[in-house]
Amino acid sequence: MEELLCSEIVRFVREEPGNRFPDREQHYFDQPLVGLVSADDPIWLQYQQVIGPFHRTPEQLLPGAATVISWVLPITRSTRESNRSQTEVPSRAWSQTRSFGDRFNADLRRHLVAWLQQRGHRALAPQLDPNWQELADTPVGIASTWSERHAAYAAGLGTFSLNDALITPRGIAHRLGSVVTDLPLVPTVGERPGVYDYCLHYHNGSCGACIGRCPVAAISRQGHDKPRCGIYVYTTLTGLLAERYQVPITGCGLCQTRVPCEERNPVTR
Repeated sequence: MEELLCSEIVRFVREEPGNRFPDREQHYFDQPLVGLVSADDPIWLQYQQVIGPFHRTPEQLLPGAATVISWVLPITRSTRESNRSQTEVPSRAWSQTRSFGDRFNADLRRHLVAWLQQRGHRALAPQLDPNWQELADTPVGIASTWSERHAAYAAGLGTFSLNDALITPRGIAHRLGSVVTDLPLVPTVGERPGVYDYCLHYHNGSCGACIGRCPVAAISRQGHDKPRCGIYVYTTLTGLLAERYQVPITGCGLCQTRVPCEERNPVTR
């Protein structure tokens, strides 16, 4: 069943027309990475201590939950290349991937939920749940009741970085998704790496490339200033580019391109 499920996610990403730019056949995302983790893994309770009690566990989301399915959608090389040369604002292709690619990611969540239900299993996509919330004032700053990045880390798909993103074997330029189900599946995660093991800054202090890539100095050796980043991405850039690019949200992604972790885990390079 594990192989069948992973194959269906890969097929959907490869074949569905929603994973294509509106004016050409190019995809938003390359072949996905998929990870499976038990719903009763101790890490979910640890998150309620590290992030906050507001972060929900799989069991709270879906009573009787058995497995969390997480995936990474790597952004294509051509889109990443278009963003590398940018210094103040994202490229059009990056912004379209942020908006329209996220719509496709939501479609993938809904498709996987329906695919599981058709086979007699209950399933839920946490980020599409009406009770999902993003909270502005928490002990860790801006946070949500379910974090796709933390789900991916739990599933062994990557580790965190200086700019708060997740570095995976396919790099840091991606979008993430997850589904909770009562279908028991064999976890793919073994012994997890340390929380920051794939980030060169934390690994040996040799990197800080994302610091210089941020046009509003929202990244420093001390970490990521979420409010400053959020104002620039969701207010400044949207005001400047949304109409020109014909997208509701532009994203930014400068700190995820032209950096050593853009398309790989640089620690194992």
